[in-house]
Amino acid sequence: MVAASERTILEYETLEGGVLRLIVKGKLDAENVGSRWTQVVDRVVGAKPPRVEVDAHEMESCDGVGIALLQELKARQQQSRGEFHIEGLRRELAELMSLFEVGPAAPPERRSPAVVRFFESAGAAAMGLLRDLQAQISFVGETAWKLGGAVLHPGRIRWGDTILIVEKAGAGAVSITALMGFLIGLILAFQSSIAMAMFGAEIYTADLVVIATFRELGPLITCFVLASRSGSAFAAELGTMKVNEEIDAVRTMGIDPVRFLVLPRTIAAVLVAPLLTMFNNLLALVGCFVVMVATGFAPEVVVDQLHGAADLVDLLGGLAKTLVFAGLIAEIGCLRGLQTGTGASAVGEAATRAVVSGIVAIVAVDGLFAVVYYCLGI
Repeated sequence: MVAASERTILEYETLEGGVLRLIVKGKLDAENVGSRWTQVVDRVVGAKPPRVEVDAHEMESCDGVGIALLQELKARQQQSRGEFHIEGLRRELAELMSLFEVGPAAPPERRSPAVVRFFESAGAAAMGLLRDLQAQISFVGETAWKLGGAVLHPGRIRWGDTILIVEKAGAGAVSITALMGFLIGLILAFQSSIAMAMFGAEIYTADLVVIATFRELGPLITCFVLASRSGSAFAAELGTMKVNEEIDAVRTMGIDPVRFLVLPRTIAAVLVAPLLTMFNNLLALVGCFVVMVATGFAPEVVVDQLHGAADLVDLLGGLAKTLVFAGLIAEIGCLRGLQTGTGASAVGEAATRAVVSGIVAIVAVDGLFAVVYYCLGI
């Protein structure tokens, strides 16, 4: 059987023992082989020969498509446990053929049982969580150490950038923090008055709102807003710098990114958090005042009850929390920014991780504060 074109001739011969001989003449290239690929493969595979011999003595040239055809025939023979041999292939074409050699196919990977895969996934997730926790603790410790050195040498702090960040993170968040405080005080007073009415103690609604706001809700709500607003902003800013290779440029110039970028943001967050908490507490008291006056209490009675509901220890205990919370928010946000990967969605993922990690850290540390305050009797 002879298959011919203008420049390529393929001849098939069946030798003794069922051996199939393929004689190639001319150019074995894409122009002449591409349209006959399926025909040649089907002819060789359909014959199921124990051995295929390719005579390339008269083959003038060969490109990638021709080499791929020969490799395809070789692979089909190996699958059927047959032999494949090429004769007369010129040295340069033999070298080209070796570049296309893919070797034997890898055996299929053995799939583990479902129970084993479950525990492997759970273990991998747990190890990833532990590594991430280690990175956070290490970064917080490094930042705290360098912050202590900056306090001893204030001239090393970039005060211009710090004041600018204070304005963005503090003054820009007053309105939303005040609104959240007012609404929390309003809602908490409404809900508490219903329970207090069962015991005829509606006047003590003010005490409940004040203590809950000063000790827990004020610091938590304020720092949640700070984490959502400023923590994500820190992560996005540093993440964009990481994607644009500006962080690498800073390191190349011998500048420490933590001292240059993280410390100003940490100091700014620590400065604004107590002030925002005070606004939150004040507006929560206003919300409670509005509810109690609306339910029939005299304004003077409500003001007197709010004044005597808590002392300075309750207020300062809540404000002390905000200093730690704000430091964690800024440092975790900056860490997520420095951990930003590559790609269009990397900055968004870093901002999301900063908010989630910041809120989780706030709640966890608040639990530690609760234990410490209980032990101290505060």
